[in-house]
Amino acid sequence: MNQTRVFLIFAWLMVATLLWMEWGKEQAAPAAAPTSAAAAATPASTVPTTGGNLPTVPSAPAMAAPAPAPATAAAATAPTVTVTTDVLKLVLDGGELRQADLLKYPNEADGTTPVRLFAQDPSNYFVAQSGWVSQGGAAPNHESGFRPEGAQHDFALAPGTDLLEVPFVWTGANGVTIRRTYRFHRGDYVVKVRDDVVNAGTAPWQGFVYRQLSRVPRALVKSGPMSAESYSFQGAAWYSSADKYEKRKYEDFADDGTLDKQVTGGWIGMLQHHFFAAWIPGANDVSTFSLATPSGSGGSQYLIREVGPGVNVAPGATATTEARLWVGPKLVKQIEAQRVPGLDRAVDFSSYSLMATLAGWLFWVLEKIYGLVGNWGWAIVGLVVLLKLVMYPLSAAQYKSMAKMRKFQPRIAQLKERYGDDKQKFQMAMMELYKKEKINPVGGCFPILLQMPVFLALYWMLSESVELRHTPWIGWIQDLTARDPYFVLPLINIAVMWFTQKLNPTTGMDPMQAKMMQFMPLVFGVMFAFFPAGLVLYWITNGALGLLQQWWMVKRYSEAPAKA
Repeated sequence: MNQTRVFLIFAWLMVATLLWMEWGKEQAAPAAAPTSAAAAATPASTVPTTGGNLPTVPSAPAMAAPAPAPATAAAATAPTVTVTTDVLKLVLDGGELRQADLLKYPNEADGTTPVRLFAQDPSNYFVAQSGWVSQGGAAPNHESGFRPEGAQHDFALAPGTDLLEVPFVWTGANGVTIRRTYRFHRGDYVVKVRDDVVNAGTAPWQGFVYRQLSRVPRALVKSGPMSAESYSFQGAAWYSSADKYEKRKYEDFADDGTLDKQVTGGWIGMLQHHFFAAWIPGANDVSTFSLATPSGSGGSQYLIREVGPGVNVAPGATATTEARLWVGPKLVKQIEAQRVPGLDRAVDFSSYSLMATLAGWLFWVLEKIYGLVGNWGWAIVGLVVLLKLVMYPLSAAQYKSMAKMRKFQPRIAQLKERYGDDKQKFQMAMMELYKKEKINPVGGCFPILLQMPVFLALYWMLSESVELRHTPWIGWIQDLTARDPYFVLPLINIAVMWFTQKLNPTTGMDPMQAKMMQFMPLVFGVMFAFFPAGLVLYWITNGALGLLQQWWMVKRYSEAPAKA
């Protein structure tokens, strides 16, 4: 197997992988968004209920779908408050976060208004909800019950302060009061939700807290046929200590069976490209995770829910439950700072754990380099240099083998002329020459094929990393996660591949292979024209360094052609 054939196999594998990704995207097209407000807002007004006597922890509560729709009569009249921090602007009532703007992240449409993660409009409907259920007495649900504690309806994080608290309260006729406090911290995308249950009545009160995320799949924003938005995971995800990280696309909610999982700790979330929302119960709380497509939604709404823990509050006693709600970008450092097992998988580098691990390592190195150079583009260049240094022994063997083969091209040409159309004898004579001159024709296979998983892992890492979103490199490259607007990098890539091709030995190559090789730089150039600029920058840097190393090896090992 000569080097050119290996390169063709590598190119074929890459193209096949990309075609498979495109096919998978078409097969996984999300359900169509509702065409009218009525379609998205059909209520399912009952809240979760449990059967039998309420234990301290529900083992498998039977739940009717709670109302995920925005337009119920109770929700419409519920008073709301607006909360503004340095990174978030939210509209919420006691049981529902209805709107969330990410102030540090402009949207793709106009580049100025912030990304709206939670929203009420039918085509982008997405909310976080929380309430209580109690078989033995009244309880506030996410639609009604909680009221702002006080007359204030606009809250803002004051300069010089790091904490903002927004209180709500519900008081039942049975003497039970639940005080809910939302806590916001400066620079933090985590909302802490604390419920204090006070039983001032004469009878015990039992209840379960539930938390859920409900949404309509968003319309994807595509910047081209190879848009990363098309391949990023869109759906629900959850984590348990037993089964680790799991996820389900929206269109698979019904086909992949029901979810009824009792979990200690863990988390539930809904993911999209660059952003996500997740409920994180207490580490020792026992909850039941489930999925639903609420009745009346026409299959357009999807819900993930956790119920628990249950509390038993005697007269005169109190109980407390706490949870965290992540609403924001997939920032690796802030996610890791939560110290929640498996939450880092929300940065969904790949469906395959090995590829996700490799992408995570690459991002860790990239982030360290960025800390030194302060520019993500130059950090990518530095990453390539480090990878080249690590792989130098393998690539040196590859280029040395190619240089020796180039040196013996006149001998190989003579053998081809001698044996004519007898390909079997020609191959045997060529292998004998390789053996005699100690040339390893497969010496470059492994280094080239090893680039495939690294390339794919880097593709996922650059596409999914919100840290690189809208970040510039130099000049015309103002967004490393978008394609080059003027196609300069793809043209440079064509030139690098063309010069590299000229250094490769072609003697003895099948004519059809030779023709294919002539078009490979153009094929890759067209394909890379739609890739993220950061990925093309990686490929150019890798190719340019490889070209330089190969030129040196050719100069060193094949200065004079070998005589016949």
